[in-house]
Amino acid sequence: MAGPGIRIIADRCRGCTLCVKACPFGAIRMQDGKAVIDYDACTLCGSCIPACKRFGAIERVAAGAGAGVPEGPRGDVWVFCEREPDGDRLVSVSRELLGLAPSLAAALGVRVGAVLLGSGLVRSPGEAIAFGADEVYCVEAEGLDRYDDRRWSLLLSALIREHRPGILLGGATAIGRALLPRVAVEVHTGLTADCTELRVDAETGLLLQTRPAFGGNILATITCERHRPQMATVRPGVLPRPTADASRSGPIHRLALPAPLAAASFQWLDFVPRAAAGVDLREAEVIVSAGYGVGGPAGVSLVAELARALGGVLGASRAVVDAGWLPYPHQVGQTGTTVQPKVYVACGISGAIQHIVGMQNSDLVVAINRDPDAPILGMADYAVVGDLFEMIPALLRELRNERPPQP
Repeated sequence: MAGPGIRIIADRCRGCTLCVKACPFGAIRMQDGKAVIDYDACTLCGSCIPACKRFGAIERVAAGAGAGVPEGPRGDVWVFCEREPDGDRLVSVSRELLGLAPSLAAALGVRVGAVLLGSGLVRSPGEAIAFGADEVYCVEAEGLDRYDDRRWSLLLSALIREHRPGILLGGATAIGRALLPRVAVEVHTGLTADCTELRVDAETGLLLQTRPAFGGNILATITCERHRPQMATVRPGVLPRPTADASRSGPIHRLALPAPLAAASFQWLDFVPRAAAGVDLREAEVIVSAGYGVGGPAGVSLVAELARALGGVLGASRAVVDAGWLPYPHQVGQTGTTVQPKVYVACGISGAIQHIVGMQNSDLVVAINRDPDAPILGMADYAVVGDLFEMIPALLRELRNERPPQP
């Protein structure tokens, strides 16, 4: 039985060669005036379909439809997975991407693959499958868990050339931002960085990659039409947190490190962990953030008091960090940390697009601002127009069951 694929309807083909020019893999050639697909080279990316829109001679065929397409490369959706520095657990953005990937793969009729590089990969392959991968590609070698630009990029590029995924996703982390651009150059494709949304266009099968542009003032949707894989990095915290399904199963391919990459490209001398910042915005369920409207350190202290009363974490807008009222680890927004808590309380924050991008996926948003036209009030679930120096003390009294001061 043939799998999902693409086929040429010979009676409709006019021999215009537009599909030949559109194929990024050179998988279509002309034979006796008709287009013919080389299924050994085809990744089912679908770039040829819109090219033949005028004649409708190329169509995508679902699994089991009798397309007669031989089994071969599927153009799968791959997620490059990172592990926590001090353990075998996947980082949060990798879990988020694995939660999204099945919907992208279902729209294309392909599978989800996870890629893991490192040593001592014990728990993480099974975790990748539990969060959404259909199969896992593991390359294990001593010392490979230490990030190495050259080795990792050449290794991931070799895997792409061998298995030809149609889409490759990764987190916009320190490693992802360094590794995936190098891989894109190696395999001659494009890369959209710091995406906030990904979806598949139903008509063309292209990956629609949305990211902030022009300083966050607009959201641009980008496509990669002529090259594969389509590559994107995604900011941590912008996608919903998936739930692991321990009942899922799938093959785990444990691959050897190619001999030419056995030697590291640098000598590892020492590792000094960064001192803990004392704040973890990404995992917080309640965040109370201070904006420039708090007026100064005294206002920040009042907001911090509300955060403690709610059992939450103190956040801040960029203006507060730039003013030196709070250190950078507290910053929420496009240039800070992207968060998705259950409750987000914005105190004295106007709501610039750069800040909105960083907290728009919060389950419940409460905004306190004395400016009734502040943008943050328009996207809040509960908008409080008033002086935060009156509102916050009133909230604290309610939380502590205290009586208000008598006049």
